[in-house]
Amino acid sequence: MTDSPQIAAFRALHDSGCFVMPNPWDVGSARWLRGQGFRALATTSAGFAFTQGRADQDVPRDMMLAHIADMVKAVPDLPINADFENGYADEPADVALNVKACVETGVAGLSIEDATGRDDVPLYPFELAVQRIRAARRAIDETGSGVLLTARAECFLTGHGDPLNESVRRIAAYAEAGADVLYAPGPKTREQIAAIVAAAGGKPVNALIYGDFGLTVSDVAALGVRRISIGAALARAAWAAFIEATRLITEQGSFAGFAGNGPSVPLNMFFEDDLKARS
Repeated sequence: MTDSPQIAAFRALHDSGCFVMPNPWDVGSARWLRGQGFRALATTSAGFAFTQGRADQDVPRDMMLAHIADMVKAVPDLPINADFENGYADEPADVALNVKACVETGVAGLSIEDATGRDDVPLYPFELAVQRIRAARRAIDETGSGVLLTARAECFLTGHGDPLNESVRRIAAYAEAGADVLYAPGPKTREQIAAIVAAAGGKPVNALIYGDFGLTVSDVAALGVRRISIGAALARAAWAAFIEATRLITEQGSFAGFAGNGPSVPLNMFFEDDLKARS
């Protein structure tokens, strides 16, 4: 099977340069980001969870698969990368089965992380983590789809005692295990990001920039990063404005939280024109 146009385009984006891949959480945010000219989008597990009244990591597999499929349909001309958490399984064979289900949604890429979701053992043991990436690699290859596999080392976000060195060790192993893209979310400094890029051994690296770390797109690109994602940052920004506005109403009886609101005309105009174009 040959790559779909979306998969081929996604693969080409990783060949050189650096691109930003923002994370919408519903159809409207996906269509808006497409309209701003972004060339690929990624789902956000946290951003979607909030829309369902759930905490991050508390969305069942089938609910997440349905959401991923909806996002693919929302922007059918753009590559979508799925935040597929830990593959919704511990054992490599089960990860493989779930990865195949994710591929069937039509994604151009998907990521598998090595966080267990458990407080007592936050990361999968090293050898098991590598086996899980190998299983995901084989599963994708068996589909013949060409979907890109991103392997995530969650050492920074799970409170590992030596997050940089352990991330470097895991990233190098995941690259050898067949991951197409390497990703260690959490580093905030140039030195840390550069170390992750070096560990990937020439394979593309995704950097997570979810706050103002004093780095621009050009700064991150200069470090050798191929792809920048922003996780749930856009969703959190929307929720932050919502939370503050409701706080002012309930605590002060004030509507000052709406002071920064712009008119809805730009949104109405955009979505009217966008819907006509889709039709």
